[in-house]
Amino acid sequence: MKADESPTARALLALELLQNSPGSTAARLAERLGVSERAARRYVGILREAGIPVESTRGPYGGYRVGRGVRLPPLMFTATEALGLVMAVLDGHHDAADPTGPVGSALGKIVRVLPEPVAHPAEAVRRVSTRGPDAAGPDPGTTVALVQAGADRRRVRIGYDLGPKGVRDMDVDPWAVVVHHARWYLLCWSHGPDARRVLRVDRVTSVAVLPEGFEPPEGLDPVETLEAHFAEGWTYEVEVVVEAPVEHVARVLPRSLGRPEPLDAHTTRLLATTDEPDWYVRRLTALDVPFRIVRPEELREAARELGRRLLAAADADGGRPENL
Repeated sequence: MKADESPTARALLALELLQNSPGSTAARLAERLGVSERAARRYVGILREAGIPVESTRGPYGGYRVGRGVRLPPLMFTATEALGLVMAVLDGHHDAADPTGPVGSALGKIVRVLPEPVAHPAEAVRRVSTRGPDAAGPDPGTTVALVQAGADRRRVRIGYDLGPKGVRDMDVDPWAVVVHHARWYLLCWSHGPDARRVLRVDRVTSVAVLPEGFEPPEGLDPVETLEAHFAEGWTYEVEVVVEAPVEHVARVLPRSLGRPEPLDAHTTRLLATTDEPDWYVRRLTALDVPFRIVRPEELREAARELGRRLLAAADADGGRPENL
């Protein structure tokens, strides 16, 4: 059990343990929860304060058990409600997509008891997600419509908010909805420019399912494709030569930072584009091997400025007296 779980969360886990193993003693409950016996008794007290009849019996065969008549009501969710629940959990917990973690395990139990038409879009979004800094989530109704259309392989017509340019109608094949750094994206094929597009789901104002079907690219990996898209199409073309095998570079740097190509068995060329040389050069410092920036000059100057700042920080004495 994680140290940052709340007393309420531990009390609910205690309730599940007592329902599964009636007659558990305080010592047994404490062992299963990973806490002291005193803490286990406190969680039982929380359940009783919430109106749950936890009975106790003294003696060598005694222990705690939940009183008769305590049953959870059946879960009745619409598809929008279920996906809204998954979205809320993903936004609040970085490990919600991990079925081995406590939050991911609890979410999996809910998804498993939902009807298939409701569970499918919820599970699809849960699988295709990576986490990062907080950001506002999109409308659950819009998201479930896009996810369901992708699962059914049906083309959709969406309204897309372009800000000052207004809302534009677009016909797209919704390959996948991907959660990336807490932002919700639609990975799709747009039939206007006939091109792969990555759209912000929170900017989708309407969704209408069309009669046309589609087939996604064979072997599509939504997360990898999204990260590859983020590395392309920006102002400055980047080329960096790294003194390490391509496997090492791919392991250290995310795909969103560019495409690594082997120059030989021990050297890799990293190709990418960026609009922010200062941001990009800071990401390159994750490399634990020597590397050389070939282009652009803006990235080379950003590296020089970062180096000057680091050297100044290393030479500064922090204003502390030399003798204390």
